Amino acid sequence: MTAPTETRNPASASMDSLSALEFARLMNRLDAAVPLAVAEVLPQIAQAIETIAAQLAEGGRLFYLGAGTSGRLGVLDATELVPTFSLPAERAIGLIAGGERAITRSVEGAEDSAEQGRGDLLAHDFGPGDVLVGIAASGGTPYVIGGLEYARQVGAPTIAVVCNPGSKVAAAADIAIEVVTGPEILTGSTRLKAGTAQKLVLNMLSTGAMVQLGKVYGNLMVDVQPTNAKLRDRAARIVDEITGVGRAEATELLEAAGWRVKLAVVMGLAGVDAVAAEERLEKAQGRVRLALAREVDGN
Repeated sequence: MTAPTETRNPASASMDSLSALEFARLMNRLDAAVPLAVAEVLPQIAQAIETIAAQLAEGGRLFYLGAGTSGRLGVLDATELVPTFSLPAERAIGLIAGGERAITRSVEGAEDSAEQGRGDLLAHDFGPGDVLVGIAASGGTPYVIGGLEYARQVGAPTIAVVCNPGSKVAAAADIAIEVVTGPEILTGSTRLKAGTAQKLVLNMLSTGAMVQLGKVYGNLMVDVQPTNAKLRDRAARIVDEITGVGRAEATELLEAAGWRVKLAVVMGLAGVDAVAAEERLEKAQGRVRLALAREVDGN
């Protein structure tokens, strides 16, 4: 039986005869169904968020495993956790069938090896304290299945993000997030609706886990790494927004905090120096709101 992502979409059967505007309207209409499909699996997404946060809180690592577009989306999500949330690069690892070359070039046949999926995890000493997110639009990618099966064997929690129901990838995971996006506008091109769905889910998984780990305050990224002029400006705006001290003093707080936004915020709101703010954050496990709830002496 042909998987839904591989079947023809009758709505686009004559799209080669459409004008550019007609095509754009059609694709936009079909894409509008993607968030609705994601909404159907929110309980599974929430369970996955909690699992990822729990593993990271205990010092574990977050791994993404996929091939083609799915693999590239995993690599992207892992990469962006570093500047946005200051998660060390070695704690968010994106693995793609075919290795780094496959990020920018198609490596044909790489996804067909279950053994390579296991081997890539072995090469990173993947263990029971880590967590694996296997990503496969089709739900049948051997590379991903091999990785998920190995992760289960070593006792690590596993999560699958797929776009077809009842797949082998989903069956190989503890938590199956099955976002059924149906036929693509271009038959079989799962970089489209399926890829969009996967990106939405990965956004939720990583951002939700970081929220649970205290890497935001309200809706502000207080663990951002201000590594360039734009991000330093953002850091100053965040500190000013939270403390209300004005941009000049916000910058002074950041300089005194070594440009650690979270530390500058606690210093500004609690009226303490960097050492005392650091102690508060350490006792609060990095959570700004909890650090601010403590007495000045940290007891």
